Amino acid sequence: MKHDEIIKLQKYLQKTFANRNIDVRPRPKQDDSVELYLGEEFLGLIYVDEDEGEKSYMVQISILDIDLEDVN
Repeated sequence: MKHDEIIKLQKYLQKTFANRNIDVRPRPKQDDSVELYLGEEFLGLIYVDEDEGEKSYMVQISILDIDLEDVN
């Protein structure tokens, strides 16, 4: 993804979730996806899909079972 597309995606997510701590970062050597962070916490990946001239974005968030142990 190009820089301007990453910025638009980040602003959209920040506005949608009312959270300015959402950060979208490019991945080294990958141009079909970016990394999604909340502050410094890695949340997952966002993939771009282009089909017949239409573009969509898919968010993949991984939650480790160890992270669930701290939730009451």
